[in-house]
Amino acid sequence: MLRFADPEAAAGGEDLSAKTLTALLDNAEFHGVLPIMLRKLSGRLPADADLHSKLENLRQKATIATGQSMLLKYHGDRIMKGLAADNIPARIVKGPVFARKLYRNVADRPFTDIDILVEPANLARANQVIAACGFGLGSNEAESYELQEFKWLEKENSSLLVELHGDLVHDTGMRRRLSLGFPELRAIDGEATETPAALLTIAIVHAAGGHKFHRLQLCVDVLQGVRALQSPEAEARLFDAARMTGIELELAVVLDVTGQLFEESRALELAGRIKPDLSIRLARRLITTNTLLGVNSRDRLGSRLRRDAFRWIQRLAKPGRK
Repeated sequence: MLRFADPEAAAGGEDLSAKTLTALLDNAEFHGVLPIMLRKLSGRLPADADLHSKLENLRQKATIATGQSMLLKYHGDRIMKGLAADNIPARIVKGPVFARKLYRNVADRPFTDIDILVEPANLARANQVIAACGFGLGSNEAESYELQEFKWLEKENSSLLVELHGDLVHDTGMRRRLSLGFPELRAIDGEATETPAALLTIAIVHAAGGHKFHRLQLCVDVLQGVRALQSPEAEARLFDAARMTGIELELAVVLDVTGQLFEESRALELAGRIKPDLSIRLARRLITTNTLLGVNSRDRLGSRLRRDAFRWIQRLAKPGRK
């Protein structure tokens, strides 16, 4: 599974049975890495009618997903133009940016929504712009302000989702320690935009601060982010960003488990540079390769309990020095 999930790894030469390939395809779809696996599958497949029918169905779904991504990008661009016209600084983050900047094959990184980040003081004005672009609010307004996340659905096609963020950390219990908003990203990037350090910081927060390692795609983003970190200066900027945003715990844990999953020595080396306190040591015992691979297995309950326990460590961990 991991060989098929890694965008840069060879698929391997061994012949797999139709039953094994079917199970791998189901798992790849669950984990958000199906496009990578479909690209890697060679013509040397078992002569199994059910398998080939499944592959055809999955490829059709992938084509539809590509069209959905194009629609999302179109609406994202419309909204960004509206925000610029109203002098609201904003940036699109995560999905389409990861696909464009971190993946050699853009189609390897599908996305199902557009995430837009603004300063918290501009949330109300940005919401007005999105509404004017034909979207309706799909989340409770008061709760959205508390979480710093608004979900907007296109009125003519409710499958098109745009999320507006004032901070990429939505858990209020965690936000006393870590935060990643528009000002922090601007500081990380300096004079540039979408630098490797900023992209990897976003990927770390997305995997461990927004979600709870619920699929492998999150760690693949981190893997690609590590590979994009090409210089000592970029590495130094990453660790400066971790201190500034308060994500040293998350950085250590996510880099460690990603390095173990994909045997990426550079991720492990970067993780090893962070001095492990009690929170990091406990978190590493919970967030293991088995925890992540168990999300969609018979051990899914155990995986969920370990990931929930990690969330409590994040909430209780002491803020680091900034």
